Amino acid sequence: MILSIQNVVKTYGDYQAVNHVSLDIPRGSVFGMLGPNGAGKTSLIRMITTITAPDEGVIYLDGEKLNARTPEKIGYMPEERGLYKKMKVGEHLMYLAQLKGLSNQQAKQAIDHWLTKFEITDWWSKKIEDLSKGMQQKIQFIVTILHRPMLLILDEPFTGLDPINTNLIKEEIRQLNESGISIIFSTHRMEQVEEMCDHIVLINKGKNVLCGAVQDIKNQYKQNLFRVEVQGEPPSDLPENFVVVKREKNALTFKLDDADQSNELLKIFLQKEARIVRYEEILPTFNEIFIRRVAETEEG
Repeated sequence: MILSIQNVVKTYGDYQAVNHVSLDIPRGSVFGMLGPNGAGKTSLIRMITTITAPDEGVIYLDGEKLNARTPEKIGYMPEERGLYKKMKVGEHLMYLAQLKGLSNQQAKQAIDHWLTKFEITDWWSKKIEDLSKGMQQKIQFIVTILHRPMLLILDEPFTGLDPINTNLIKEEIRQLNESGISIIFSTHRMEQVEEMCDHIVLINKGKNVLCGAVQDIKNQYKQNLFRVEVQGEPPSDLPENFVVVKREKNALTFKLDDADQSNELLKIFLQKEARIVRYEEILPTFNEIFIRRVAETEEG
């Protein structure tokens, strides 16, 4: 595990932001940290990055308890960006790279690499305040990864980016992950979770209410829904034990008592000599799982 959070508590006055949270983040994963506003995600991230300390519990990074050297091993891109508007891009990147422990030469090499990769070498002398929001977002991303952290924490990293630059940053995130960097990805966009994450945790009211591999969670919440799309109209004389929950012009969606019935359902369509165009199990989206699990915890 790259990160182990053990029974962590964080309280602000009478408000308990994080309530005995425990979770392990697998090394090399893209780990989604989800939850409604005020759930405790930011408080948890601030403890991981050592901005604040837990009131109870302990956090380990790469097998070591968090310490003064931890920030050099982490890259953190907060939702509220923190660039100094009056500084020029080059001097700003040099300053922040050296804060992360890079020598002057190492910093210069890393900055040249990323500015060249993003084709923005001519930004070196521009002031941050003269850049668009999307351009500033690129600089913030470079700041976060300059020192090659072992753990990268990205909080809503695509805010302010157009679709082209969103895809650019997504590809860089994938490449960083493939190179061995573990990533915590915090977002409200459930479609991004499904696209990018292999593990997730759902935090609600300061508690870990759902955690695991994305595919395992989808299987856990599936409802045995199967959709059969055919050429022409679907057959009407189907056995009553196959409950149709949705009818379309060329497709039917069934809710089965057991997933094992799916083979029997397919066999019936073949016997009816229906020409099947598509046959699939419908798994719940993470948006549906998110809403359902939060509602369950609210009721509890």
